[in-house]
Amino acid sequence: MKLDPTKMKDWQIAEAAEQSMKPVSRLAEELGLKEDELLPMGRQLAKVDYTKALKRLQGNSTAKYIDVTAITPTPLGEGKTTTAIGLIEGLGKLGKNVTGAIRQPSGGPTFNIKGSAAGGGLAQCIPLVPFSIRLTGDIDCITNAHNLAMVALTARMQHERNYDDQKLAKRNLKRLDIDPNRVELKWVMDFCAQSLRNITIGKGGKMDGFEMESGFAITVSSELMAILAIAKDLKDLRERISKIVVAYDKKGNEVTTADLEVDGAMTAWMVEALNPSLLQTIEGQPVFVHAGPFANIAIGQSSIIADRLATKLSDYHVTESGFGADIGFEKFWNLKCRISGLKPDAVVIVATIRALKMHGGGPAVKPGIPLSEEYTQENLELVEAGCENLIAHIEIVKKSGVRPVVCINGFYTDTKAEIELVRRIAEQNGALAAYSEHWLKGGDGAIELAETVIKACEEKNEFKFLYELDTPLRKQVELIATEVYGANGVTYTPEALEKAEAFETNEDFKGFGTCMVKTHLSLSHDPNLKGRPQNWQLPIRDFLVYKGAGFIVPIAGQIKLMPGTSSDPAFRKIDVDVNTGKVTGMF
Repeated sequence: MKLDPTKMKDWQIAEAAEQSMKPVSRLAEELGLKEDELLPMGRQLAKVDYTKALKRLQGNSTAKYIDVTAITPTPLGEGKTTTAIGLIEGLGKLGKNVTGAIRQPSGGPTFNIKGSAAGGGLAQCIPLVPFSIRLTGDIDCITNAHNLAMVALTARMQHERNYDDQKLAKRNLKRLDIDPNRVELKWVMDFCAQSLRNITIGKGGKMDGFEMESGFAITVSSELMAILAIAKDLKDLRERISKIVVAYDKKGNEVTTADLEVDGAMTAWMVEALNPSLLQTIEGQPVFVHAGPFANIAIGQSSIIADRLATKLSDYHVTESGFGADIGFEKFWNLKCRISGLKPDAVVIVATIRALKMHGGGPAVKPGIPLSEEYTQENLELVEAGCENLIAHIEIVKKSGVRPVVCINGFYTDTKAEIELVRRIAEQNGALAAYSEHWLKGGDGAIELAETVIKACEEKNEFKFLYELDTPLRKQVELIATEVYGANGVTYTPEALEKAEAFETNEDFKGFGTCMVKTHLSLSHDPNLKGRPQNWQLPIRDFLVYKGAGFIVPIAGQIKLMPGTSSDPAFRKIDVDVNTGKVTGMF
């Protein structure tokens, strides 16, 4: 069956492609995995026992390491995962031994406005429905492990209120004296549920819990997701989980998961989640799926374990970091690479003519509303003005010491003059550039991109971090704000300033990196400021501490850790054929 993206929806293409996809056992064998390293979960899916595989493969050479990031996207997304999959397929067409690593989609965007993050057209990761819903259970494990910490905390607060010290001692408990006004965690769920951002729990009698203000965040923003992304092995995972700060006591001391004696049980929930899942592209190349999205409110990286494993199994490995280079690549650069020890040989910046026109002053792009004619007709003036955003992202990547490759992700409405304008501007600003039609043509449409990336991989780079870990916290924040986002400086609320000063004088936080929470829809903190904002300051309103991950987390602007569901969410279009059990409408 000929797969035609112009006439078929993504779920229809995926369903057709799945009829001839490789059994996961053959995919693993072709990849070079041994039978006892594969943990099958049906015919199409498997996890990989990374411990066994890495021990056997440790002497192998390391693949060329390629990160895919993007310019500042429209709310529709600019096809970053689609490009990552297309590049994998393009390298495959050139006969290269290639692997990929992408992030597991969150149920939030899958059932909201962005879709499943499996790619699109002829550049997809399959099987689509398992990939998009549940997969091999990692996000469920994080949800349960995180909420178990909240169960332990709230139960302990209730019991300490109801029992005196003697009764607590009989139960082998010591009083932690938790401050209900300084509980750091919220509950989590993997949907966008704005009505749960702020709630009151424990209402009723003394047997119904401890009454206090609480709320929900989305699962992928949990510190456990950050820990899954950066953990090197089970021992590392266990140690990091034990350091998670759940609350503070009334004297200001930390209350950790270890203090609540819940860290071991949380780790038990997470053991299997450490093994990455193995899927494939429509064209049969192996793709590891591990860790989660949302680089605006989380680290937003595919896992270090997946990358370490893949780079020992292939000659070229394509990994993905979330949203634009200002947040996704910045965290890849200064957090993930520092922890993993891997350094990129090439970085791809995905750009679309549509997004460049928006940044150049075009009308607002909104989900569910048809694009204005400016986006479907040639408009060189808007494209050129919007390239200021592209130039900013090129400069961000260049500050890491790597020469970027700009991928112009092709839409059928792009004109030759628009494409060549972007190519010229990218090259004038020190980047390589390629036009790619992977959505329409799969690997055949990504040959130019693949060849350009190979060329970039052969260039010597001088990869370097933006800051050293002994750099004071506020200096780290300032460097990210001014050198990456383009701000003039940083402002702090009194609460944020007090916390920053405390972190800087506390030896426990020496050597921590900065994991910024900031909108993905602008280089600034304000999603309404498009292009390349000038003469602005980054407002930090609060800090979180991810002590297990080793991150201080500044929160810029009004961004929320629990996104909201739109008025026209994707779940309205998703259904099941009751005769076959097949899910329809997924994208």
